[in-house]
Amino acid sequence: MRKLLPLLLALIGLGAGGGAGFLLRPPPAETVEIDRCGDATAEAVAADGHGSAAAETDPDAPPAHDYVKLNNQFVVPVVEDGEVAALVILSISLEVNTGSTEQVYAREPKLRDAFLQVLFDHANAGGFRGAFTQSNNMYVLRNGLLETARKVMGAAVSDVLIVDIVRQDT
Repeated sequence: MRKLLPLLLALIGLGAGGGAGFLLRPPPAETVEIDRCGDATAEAVAADGHGSAAAETDPDAPPAHDYVKLNNQFVVPVVEDGEVAALVILSISLEVNTGSTEQVYAREPKLRDAFLQVLFDHANAGGFRGAFTQSNNMYVLRNGLLETARKVMGAAVSDVLIVDIVRQDT
């Protein structure tokens, strides 16, 4: 009986492991029909979605984007009672259409000026006080920055990303 129990436990473990492997196996790979010449049939390739020029250049697919990190951080003072109570430091990147990177760098001084005005307005409205990273505060800030970026850059900018944000109280 002493030798039978470990053997029985091993068989149960092996059966459970095999059953779990059978149930959790990946779905079978799709097959491609091959004609007698050895080429995949057009129907099989079109159904698979590979090899078709129409599938590669889908006009309904969203355009590819580049991400442009603005060179320097933004430093925004938080003023309370006429004194600087804190400094907020942000790093911002822009999501732009492919090929618009050089255009962003060419207009970076104008973008930085416009962004600083939005950031100062946000700070003066109390956006960087208290729990300044709450989703509502960040949503208002991102939308303001995005509107400003589109005024400067046009439709080339699709989103503004706040990569880093830090508040240092004085």
